[in-house]
Amino acid sequence: MFSGIVTELGEVLEEVGPQGGRLRVAARGLPADLRIGESVAVSGTCLTVVEREGGGFTADVMPETARRTTLGTLRRGDAVNLEPSLAFGERVGGHLVSGHVDAVGTVIETHPEGEARWVTIALPDTLARYTVEKGSIAVDGISLTVVDAGHDRFTVSLIPHTLATTTAGSWEAGAPVNLEADLAAKYVQRGLGWEAAP
Repeated sequence: MFSGIVTELGEVLEEVGPQGGRLRVAARGLPADLRIGESVAVSGTCLTVVEREGGGFTADVMPETARRTTLGTLRRGDAVNLEPSLAFGERVGGHLVSGHVDAVGTVIETHPEGEARWVTIALPDTLARYTVEKGSIAVDGISLTVVDAGHDRFTVSLIPHTLATTTAGSWEAGAPVNLEADLAAKYVQRGLGWEAAP
C-alpha cells in the first residue's frame, strides 16, 4: 500500500518493452533497508524488488503489467516516480493507493495559472464513475485532487513542488499516464451495485 507521495525521481537503466521483462531503475533516495521482496511503486505501478544494488533496484514486469500500464513504453533514461510501500503507523500524506493501475489516460492539455499548472487528462468511461470533484486520483503514482470531473476527462491543478519533484513537470498534451481510481470510491460503488441488485 502507498500514499501517492512520490519520494524520488528514478531513472530507467534497462527497459522492458511491451512484452515485459526486468526493469532496472537507478534510485539513490530509497530506504537503505529496502529488501528483496518488498514493494516499490514505479510511476504508480506496484512492483516487487528482485535485486537490490546500492544505486537502485530491479523488478520483474509481467506482460500483463506492460500492456496495462505505461511501463512497457519506457525507454532507457526516462524518469519515473518512485515511492516505497508504507509501514503501519506512517503518515498518509496523500490517499491510500494500491499500486494496481486501472487504466492508462492521456494528457489532453496543460496551461499555467500563476505558479500552478492546470492539467486535463482523458480517462476511460469505466473510471469516470469514480472520479468526482474534490475527490482523489493517483496519476503516475501521484496523489492528486480532482478539480473538475467530466464523463471522459478530469482536471487537476499542480503546485510548484509537484512539478519540480515528479514527472508531472514534463507532462505535455499526448503524454500517457497511469491512472488509479480512489480505492474507497471503488468499494462504495461496488457496494451500491450489490444493494441495487434484485
